[in-house]
Amino acid sequence: MGMLSHTELRKGVKVEINGEPGIIVSSDFVKPGKGQAFTRIKVRSFLTGNTLERTVKSNEKMEKADVEERNCQFLYSDGEFYHFMDSTSYEQLQLPTDALGNAIKWMTENLECRMLSWRGKAISVEAPNFVEMEITACEPGVKGDTAQGATKPATLSTGASVNVPLFINEGEWIRIDTRTGDYMERVKK
Repeated sequence: MGMLSHTELRKGVKVEINGEPGIIVSSDFVKPGKGQAFTRIKVRSFLTGNTLERTVKSNEKMEKADVEERNCQFLYSDGEFYHFMDSTSYEQLQLPTDALGNAIKWMTENLECRMLSWRGKAISVEAPNFVEMEITACEPGVKGDTAQGATKPATLSTGASVNVPLFINEGEWIRIDTRTGDYMERVKK
């Protein structure tokens, strides 16, 4: 696999650290008045979910992770595993529940997502940036309660909870940004 210089270490880049794949979640380039420049990074492991901090000097290189991405479709969950189908080869793959991380909140049947594999083994799933889901439980908006930007909690069909504006009601469909978990807009279904 290729090597990355300290200037190529940016948020979202996949690297291998301590023999396991991870993704850079933050990166700060530091050029002190004296001495050599360096990059301070935080890497979240795909295997354990732990975050490691590392300082990479300007003359050092890091190994790029041999992570393969492929499009897949979520089929179903049997409680212990989540089952997916590769959109190209139609091969069925499964991941243990704990490997899904935050993406588990957005998994609905037939959802198109991206699966990450490392050394031929499926390790993680990334939900699409935006999903449309139905609200299954939500307090009704109170007439006259018109404070700007006021929100209330709503429960989605997957059990996830999202804050929505007061005018949103149970049974409606909304678009959510899966990266932040924020309400984006109401959707007509």
